[in-house]
Amino acid sequence: MTLATDAVHFDPYGDAERRDPYPVFRALRDRAPAYHNEEWDFWAVSRFDDVISVLHDPETFCSGDGIILEGSVTSPYPMILAMDPPRHTDLRKLVARAFAMKPVQGYEPEVRVLARDLVDAFASDGRVDLVPALSVQLPLLVIGAVLGIQRDDQLWFRDQTVRLMHAHPGDPESMVAGKAASTSLLDRFQVLIEERRRRPGDDVISDLIAAEEDGERLTADEIVGFSYLLILAGHETTMNLISNATLALAAHPDQRARLVAEPARIANAVEEVLRWDAPTQSQCRTTTRAVEMHGEHIPAGKKVMMLFGSAGRDDRVFADAERFDIGRELERHVSFGHGIHYCLGAPLARLEGRIAIEELLRAIPDWEVAADPATLPRIRSYMIRGPESLPLEFTPHAGG
Repeated sequence: MTLATDAVHFDPYGDAERRDPYPVFRALRDRAPAYHNEEWDFWAVSRFDDVISVLHDPETFCSGDGIILEGSVTSPYPMILAMDPPRHTDLRKLVARAFAMKPVQGYEPEVRVLARDLVDAFASDGRVDLVPALSVQLPLLVIGAVLGIQRDDQLWFRDQTVRLMHAHPGDPESMVAGKAASTSLLDRFQVLIEERRRRPGDDVISDLIAAEEDGERLTADEIVGFSYLLILAGHETTMNLISNATLALAAHPDQRARLVAEPARIANAVEEVLRWDAPTQSQCRTTTRAVEMHGEHIPAGKKVMMLFGSAGRDDRVFADAERFDIGRELERHVSFGHGIHYCLGAPLARLEGRIAIEELLRAIPDWEVAADPATLPRIRSYMIRGPESLPLEFTPHAGG
């Protein structure tokens, strides 16, 4: 029996969904857990267990036809996130080996210095737009260092990722700009990789070139593809984690005060932000065979969108799921994916998020949002969630 969906409408490109997707997510979970959008011809799964089921069944829900709603992007550079076993398994081993060459704890001193310098630069002003001042800068500096990108070049990479993330089917010019940005990023990484082959450095690109598993190495195109993925995921996700955490704590001053008194809970607060207002809201898979879900017949070859943002607020799994609670004991969430495509950069994103909150609480613990949070301009993407601008006011504090 097909559930009635006439009272539920989900438009991933809609303004209302971009401002606040959570009311429609609740409606989807309750009344249309396998929702079909006829205009774009995709299905959306919104309950936690269904999202987990899709993530853990790559034979039925494949990544190789693209993880975005718009379909597969033709590229000569393989993207590990858009690959299926067995090649995905082999590449993942090689990439994981490269990442393991420097444990994430080894980045903490550098991330701490960067975050403290960025926060202290505005702490005495009493007002700041946090997005350009911290949320953008910290992940950009960190991922730039991880990849071996010079500081003078990092803003160029930021500009390209902004154009790529703002591509929208309803805006042809933005789609052209996004495609051009993608091409420019891929071309630039080709140049960087050739430079690292001649002069290896202490960076992930050099480690990817050197990585070997059972006599196999990554090809040049595979290194380009992974570097491209890393600059996007390693920057955009962490940027929005920092902004969303700042918004959540401003909206819940009692929770923020608890963190000031109990800083050991900050790591757990990061997990709660990831669950409650996930920076990565969705990904897509493509069915390899016909599937029945909640009375809906999903034919082979159709896009299925996994709503991570909805899964995090599923009260079938999380008690009082709409409530933001830094003391919540979380066993798992899906904000970094799950299964074979679990995010390799998750430990670094967690580290950056924790340190950013620690430094904000140290320097400006009484910040308030200097605008109506409901009207803040939002990134124009159904895949990621975060504000484009986040004006804060606070008691000025002398840095140091």
